[in-house]
Amino acid sequence: MDKYYRVFANIDLDAIRDNILNLKSRLKPETGIIGVVKADGYGHGAIEVARAIEDLVYGFAVATLDEAVNFRKNGITKPIIILGYVFKDEYVRLVEYEITATIFSYENAKLISDIAASLDRIAKCHIKIDTGMRRIGFTPNDASIEEIKKINGLSNLTMEGIFTHFATADDSDKTFAKQQFKTFMDFIDRLEAQGIRFKFRHCANSAAIIDMPETSLELVRGGIAIYGMYPSDDVDHELKLRPALELKSNVVMVKDVMPGESISYGRTYIADKPMKVATIPVGYGDGYPRSLSSKGYVLIKGEKAPILGRICMDQMMVDVTHIIGVEEETPVTLIGRDKDAYISVEEIAGLSGTFNYEFVCDLGKRIPRCYYRHGRIIGTRDYF
Repeated sequence: MDKYYRVFANIDLDAIRDNILNLKSRLKPETGIIGVVKADGYGHGAIEVARAIEDLVYGFAVATLDEAVNFRKNGITKPIIILGYVFKDEYVRLVEYEITATIFSYENAKLISDIAASLDRIAKCHIKIDTGMRRIGFTPNDASIEEIKKINGLSNLTMEGIFTHFATADDSDKTFAKQQFKTFMDFIDRLEAQGIRFKFRHCANSAAIIDMPETSLELVRGGIAIYGMYPSDDVDHELKLRPALELKSNVVMVKDVMPGESISYGRTYIADKPMKVATIPVGYGDGYPRSLSSKGYVLIKGEKAPILGRICMDQMMVDVTHIIGVEEETPVTLIGRDKDAYISVEEIAGLSGTFNYEFVCDLGKRIPRCYYRHGRIIGTRDYF
């Protein structure tokens, strides 16, 4: 790094590439991966991640049109699918930037087709089928078949793909996920009987790629796993994934605290012995959970330093009484390895009452992301 950061995330792009290659080992050679990079690449930095893996994937999936347009403006040319709803007044941008929409009504499909016709374009969409999440998507019934048949007849909208999403693929009990898959495939069979065929079918998320190989069709959607995290403790961990993210900081002050003195807001921690307390310039304003107050820990010089009292918006205090040589600007590890010690996202997320997806997505824009390839820093995204 060419500047000092009070807190920063190191992102190993080689780890992300390796994770994709390991996922590919579970797939048929002809199956393509959609890299899911919504929520700024699960907090890792969507553009940098996409550039690093563009040669390994069929395309990308995001949640919003703004995310998709940002990809195009940054030179990403591969297919981009918006997994969520696009508001009608955004359809012109959708077509102009050649973004693939998720469709679950004839009305919206016709509007997109009409706009594409006015722009002399052919737009693309994927049809979403709701097989069990009870959120967006066609219900797999006769009425939906009739609507999809009408969409298939639109002149300037190509139904390129069809997909669904599993609710419980990351559970040990796959019964419901298997039922969802059967419902999905049966519905596709009914559409094919009406002469409607799709170039791409996809339903497998990270958990299903790992545990349910029979659900891998022309495409799969790799999300949390490409960043080196398992969807849950219940999925097969024999497939090796390498966490791509480390979170680091530095001590900014060390002071002596006497018995009876309190630490942080609310005086929830009272020292019962002489202590050395280090202040670290990280807080819930950076996305580090306040719920870790007096529960979490960091690593300093390879040893655990417990958090004392309430985590503040921009700072927190830790116990370094037992750690020799801690001083101003001593490195701190919040996520990652320090000597022989390691803190995982899953451990910290569990202590805070959340889970790995939420923890990494919550990491704030005040945290610069530093990108590494082959052990060397190749770039930094500083949001300010």
